[in-house]
Amino acid sequence: MTELSSRLVGTGIPTAFVHGFTQTRDSWLPLLDALTSPLNAQLIDAPDHGESRVSLTLPETAEALVDVAHGRTLVGYSMGARMSLMAALHSPHSFPRLVLISGTAGLESEEERNERRRSDEALATHIEEIGVTKFIDEWLSNPLFAGLSRVNSRVQDRLTNTSAGLASSLRLCGTGTQPPLWNHLHTLSVPTLLLAGENDQKFCSLAERMHSLLPHSELHILPKVGHTVHLEDPVGCAAVLDDWLLRTQG
Repeated sequence: MTELSSRLVGTGIPTAFVHGFTQTRDSWLPLLDALTSPLNAQLIDAPDHGESRVSLTLPETAEALVDVAHGRTLVGYSMGARMSLMAALHSPHSFPRLVLISGTAGLESEEERNERRRSDEALATHIEEIGVTKFIDEWLSNPLFAGLSRVNSRVQDRLTNTSAGLASSLRLCGTGTQPPLWNHLHTLSVPTLLLAGENDQKFCSLAERMHSLLPHSELHILPKVGHTVHLEDPVGCAAVLDDWLLRTQG
């Protein structure tokens, strides 16, 4: 069993949070501060990030999440959403609820996945060459993150990662390594909340498609924000999550 590094915050509803690429478990703190629901929040460092100095493939990550967060509502953002979806499908009875923020069920064609793996390999090599500090500046200049300021992007958290770790994460857990999960979504019976930002049209479309296939899902498109919903508008994101947690408590 591979144990991912995590820490617990607060008391209440057992919940686990999995962050996105280049982030750490502390990226969730602004959202937690905005929530009114009492949570026993387990903040997890994804493989090759933060204090989880372990390299895992996506299937191995899914198993590790089942081990460390069994019985908790599982919340994932971007890369963390892909990991969380795989974990929920891998072990359907391990998580009572699922929240996917700016997530996807994968690339469907082998050609797309091969191209993405080539792209991620080139990016991984680039990170190793220029180091974390320069790379984080480049990464956050991506139009995908146009809604983030220097403050809410939590740069200092990101800089605690290593170039070797981020490169390994791309090679082992990049989108191109993920098997397409679209044909399996109908089997997921737990309540699922899908969140995306209005300014992120690609992931709005992906969320809408996932919503059409997940039998017990709700979709919320948050206005005036982009990909990093929970950092760009933690108060709005928290309001949606609070309401959904209250209505779906078993």
